[in-house]
Amino acid sequence: MTTFPPGDGPTQSVSVSFHAGTIDAVRDRVGKRGVSAYVENAVQRQIERDALDAVIRDHETRHGKITDEEIAAAEAELYGDGGSARHAA
Repeated sequence: MTTFPPGDGPTQSVSVSFHAGTIDAVRDRVGKRGVSAYVENAVQRQIERDALDAVIRDHETRHGKITDEEIAAAEAELYGDGGSARHAA
């Protein structure tokens, strides 16, 4: 069996269940024909987030919990001293 990374390989049909309100909200955003692409993109983002969570858990297991000071320093490096993206409106 060939395995593919998320976003690659041939498409396959699967059956999933969603609440009616969720489907209505998706269709309002992308129309009836855009549902599959919207769900595909959402699942890919969730896979990326799950992988990032695993990296953070591994780091914290080996080095201890990331402190607020470390987060602030990282934000300053990424966004400059003008404030953090987490607190931006």
